[in-house]
Amino acid sequence: MPKPLVSVITPMYKAADVIHISLQSLLSQTYRPLELIFVDDCCPQGSANVVSRFVEKITDPDISIKIIQHTENQGVAVARNTGLDNATGKYIYYVDADDWIDNQAIEQMVGSAEQTDADIIGCNWYLTFSQNERLMRQPELVSPLDGIRKMMCGVMRWNLWMFLVKRSLYEENNIRFIPKMNMGEDLMVTIKLFANARKVVHLDKAFYHYAQNEQSISRTFSEKIIREVTANVAEVERFLSASPLAKETRDLLPLLKLNIKLPLLISEDKQSYQQWKVWFPEANAHTLKNKMLPLRTKLLQWCAAHNFWMLVKLYNKLVFKLVYGIIYK
Repeated sequence: MPKPLVSVITPMYKAADVIHISLQSLLSQTYRPLELIFVDDCCPQGSANVVSRFVEKITDPDISIKIIQHTENQGVAVARNTGLDNATGKYIYYVDADDWIDNQAIEQMVGSAEQTDADIIGCNWYLTFSQNERLMRQPELVSPLDGIRKMMCGVMRWNLWMFLVKRSLYEENNIRFIPKMNMGEDLMVTIKLFANARKVVHLDKAFYHYAQNEQSISRTFSEKIIREVTANVAEVERFLSASPLAKETRDLLPLLKLNIKLPLLISEDKQSYQQWKVWFPEANAHTLKNKMLPLRTKLLQWCAAHNFWMLVKLYNKLVFKLVYGIIYK
């Protein structure tokens, strides 16, 4: 019986200097057949030219490459939709242009999917810095609902590059990204995929290398980011409220909102603290209700909800500046 085709989607924008690493990891995959779809979102740096030069050297008939160019920059949400609209494989997988995957990543995930007949296969990943990496483990999955609970409670990541997904889940349930809403788009789509999945499996192996730097540990959200994330969270809330999972997920929505804005507390910036206070204010009364989070994280959020900003700043200095600053270089 022939192996199923896997479509790998890579949106490209300002990635010309790094995409060769991602591309080489895809061409080094032990699995065949592959359909590699690169969506050039009107990149000014010529990422498509880098891919084209690689394509000229490929002689493997079991690798097909599509380079799709937008005539104007539309954002990663539309780029992902373009990739989905042009995919023909049984499975969909995403690799960002500045990241890379281990050589056996696709082979092992497809093998698990075919063996278990799962709709979604998840894996672990590496947080990759300039000098080292940290192994990041995803929790075990009992069911699709279990995965949704863990995502909303903040103990499981929702990035699409951790999941190999049957394309039929996207097509049969009309799952697409909201155009122009480019932050939080993974969250919205992943929850919809899990909600429609029959079976999900976690493969306790790390394949994906997520490139980071020490400055990325803390961040300030611009008005644009907050607007886009809020739109995707609103779509999650609308979708779940109208789904058969409404009762099981109702009490999880405030915990999701707290999880979404938690990075604002990983800072010593008063503006970030104020953003935390006013963003999803309805969630602030739920800081101690997440049974899955460690006590220290719940207390950090409780301090923020009660304006104990000196304690929040002290926590940041001790944990994120001192400990993480030494380890993740």
